[in-house]
Amino acid sequence: MQLRQSLLGLCLGIDALAAAAALLSEPGDVAIIPSWDIQSSERVGSDLKALSQTGVDTKTWHAVDDSRCTLMGCLIKAGVYREDGLFFSNALQSFNSSQFKVPWIYRKEFALTPKPGQHYHIQTNGITSKADIYVNGQEVVNASSQAGAYVGNTLDITEIAKEQNVLAIRVYPTDYNYDFALGFVDWNPYPPDNGTGVWRNVEIKQTGPVALGPLRVTTQASLPVGHSNAWVGLKATAINLEDREAVVEVTGTISLEGGSQSFNLSQTVTIPPLESAEVVLSTSINDPAIWWPKQWGDQPLYTGTVSASTDGAVSDKVERTFGIRQVMSELNANNDTVFFVNGYPFQVVGAGYSADMFLRWDTAKFTAQAKLMLDLGHNTVRLEGKNEHPELYDIADRLGLMVLPGWECCDKWEAWTYNEDLAVKSEWTDQDYTIANKSMLHEALMQQGHPSVLGYLVGSDYWPDDKAAEMYYYSLRAGDWQTPIIASASERGYPKSLGPSGLKMAGPYDWVPPNYWYDVEPAEDRLGAAFGFGSELGAGVGTPELSSLKKFLSDKDLEDLWKQPDKGLYHMSTSVSSFYDRKIYNTALWKRYGAPTSLDDYLLKAQISDYEATRAQFEGFTALWNADRPATGLIYWMLNNAWPSLHWNLFDYYLHPAGSYFGAKVGARKEHVAYDYNGKLVYLINRSLDQKGSRTVTVEVIDKTGKAIYNTEETVDTEPNTSKAILDLTTALANVTDVTFLRLVLSDGAKATLSRNVYWLAKTVDTLDWENSDWFFTPVTEYADYTALSKLAAADVGVTIITPREPGSSKVALKVALENKSPVPAFFIRLNLVDKDGEDVLPVIWSDNYVTLWPHEKLELQFEGEGGDSLQINGANIKTAEASL
Repeated sequence: MQLRQSLLGLCLGIDALAAAAALLSEPGDVAIIPSWDIQSSERVGSDLKALSQTGVDTKTWHAVDDSRCTLMGCLIKAGVYREDGLFFSNALQSFNSSQFKVPWIYRKEFALTPKPGQHYHIQTNGITSKADIYVNGQEVVNASSQAGAYVGNTLDITEIAKEQNVLAIRVYPTDYNYDFALGFVDWNPYPPDNGTGVWRNVEIKQTGPVALGPLRVTTQASLPVGHSNAWVGLKATAINLEDREAVVEVTGTISLEGGSQSFNLSQTVTIPPLESAEVVLSTSINDPAIWWPKQWGDQPLYTGTVSASTDGAVSDKVERTFGIRQVMSELNANNDTVFFVNGYPFQVVGAGYSADMFLRWDTAKFTAQAKLMLDLGHNTVRLEGKNEHPELYDIADRLGLMVLPGWECCDKWEAWTYNEDLAVKSEWTDQDYTIANKSMLHEALMQQGHPSVLGYLVGSDYWPDDKAAEMYYYSLRAGDWQTPIIASASERGYPKSLGPSGLKMAGPYDWVPPNYWYDVEPAEDRLGAAFGFGSELGAGVGTPELSSLKKFLSDKDLEDLWKQPDKGLYHMSTSVSSFYDRKIYNTALWKRYGAPTSLDDYLLKAQISDYEATRAQFEGFTALWNADRPATGLIYWMLNNAWPSLHWNLFDYYLHPAGSYFGAKVGARKEHVAYDYNGKLVYLINRSLDQKGSRTVTVEVIDKTGKAIYNTEETVDTEPNTSKAILDLTTALANVTDVTFLRLVLSDGAKATLSRNVYWLAKTVDTLDWENSDWFFTPVTEYADYTALSKLAAADVGVTIITPREPGSSKVALKVALENKSPVPAFFIRLNLVDKDGEDVLPVIWSDNYVTLWPHEKLELQFEGEGGDSLQINGANIKTAEASL
């Protein structure tokens, strides 16, 4: 299939030039409608018959140079609104959303070259909430059929196609309680338009007398995958569009990208008039290239194509890339879900993704986000009702990031009779089941061939009822779905046809101390602790650094952060949620680290707290992968934000990594040593499939003055895909009376450092009140005391750029050496890469950051970014400095 986004003109508004270029030229071509004119029906009326014909004056319409955008996304693209203005402080709170209470019109003129024997179709892929569509004055579908954000329709326009054509789409206002849309629950304020609009591409397709439906690819390989055969099938529905019998020559090819191996397949089918037939082309591939998640191997991709010809001429062709891999899941003895990839147990380590608030898709941004996830050591991203676009799965396929898509919670998608959590519950009608069924089939066909897809969650907080579950199941199977179908992301209940989900959704969502994750007994009272599969959980952290905060907070907002610790904040969650303020988080910060003396002091303590929180969570789950009740997976809540936010992220809206990022990065290393706050044990963690053999673990403890308290070195063997306790530090830490520092270093046989990990430990851990836990946190009755960290003696740290930047190069991939020249530890050193104007370089990748140096220790760090000019350096007990590259 040739997917082309044809330009209709050299600039917006030149209709004559736009009309001169036909969108399509040959059968099998698919063209995306590349841009739109949009306007409110209050301004232009609702006569789509007239608006979908040539001659309409669109001078007062908004010209949008984008193929897909909600109303707000379109208006931002057109320059009507500015993102930085909308997102600054509480500006969005006073936005006049009444303009979106009426339908809006999307309009586009386009050229075709209709001839006898040619057929044209419009293909929709998702319009929110519903739409009427007209072409050349004729209705081709109404809002009863084009309803639901994930519904796709193929609409035959052959009989009304002309050389000059007009497409008009009337979109209706979205209400999350009554429409199948993309909502944000309590993640952030609702967008003023509630996501209304053509948020996915609309396409025009040209075929001959026989059209092919989406290409479906099935694969089967022996387990565990090794050097054996794989069976690959190419499937498509062939549709005879004419009132005469069609003899169709079907040919297919399978080829390995970048390889010489290719397979050619063919068959002949006869299709009665106006009917369809399933086409299946299959073959065995000897010693195939196997696709792996990034942490385990390479990501080879194959391309499959199917072409249908009649009377010696190509009528249609379809194509997609795919990978050969096997994904399975099972419930273990504890009824917890365990995934398997290519026959090996696969501990899911990842986070929950959010789409942009205005559903704007940015390929470069998601690519950067995916690379940051892999740098974090993650292997999976969860999409709760934000299934995005085909490009997301293409990127994940090529980078080796698993994707766990599914439906969302807390609105129309889960309006079941047994869901008592909804403020407004619009229970499903027969029409709703139809919409949901069409949505499921469309998503199945879009996602099924992607090797990155781990499974599908057909429910989130609640499970679908029996009717919906059976419907979902058969729609997925109709799309040749081959990965697990999971009932929901929680343990509340399950439909008969799917059985228990094996996933828990027991929180936390707000701050908990680091020992929370290791306190796993008794399991029935320990909620989100590190056992089983936690589908969404985290300590509610993700405080941006000052350079990011200044982009979206006023001076008063910044002052409130540390002077009004209990105040509700617009850039937290919604005002009616449990997360509108930072009270739980700030209470812990004040009690554990001491009352902040300034904004800078508050942000330093927040980064320390965030780092500590995420590291403990990821270490807790990876350390207990092989426990009596294994920790089979965790999805951190959340990966990113839909807009600039003060919590629930591992990197901020601008892609700036901070404490939550670097703590999580340490905690999810492929080979690692971790400290269990609860049991005072040291764990050896190996998340690889191929690394094994002798390792050296070096343990050192010093006090805040740098005095040595304890040290030991142990030689141990590591095994692939295994975690185990190797040391007990109970005795070593028995006499601690104040803050101490613990350093764990893991080295291989060649003495190369695989992991370096520094903890700050108090005399006691935080005391958790499990009995009084709420759904989103567990209270602390006595806090660990880290106030001594504010009184550390000053350390002198030298900074040396080891590999200077090449003159004239904007790409920076360098090394920096930090050297503590003092007899005391240098605590929590933060480095930030900036350009010549002092602005953050983003995205940026660091080998490590927010580090603590032992007395007289020298540490080398690598970093990579585009346009870096200097490094800003600061820390808890060092002088602020800047080093030029």
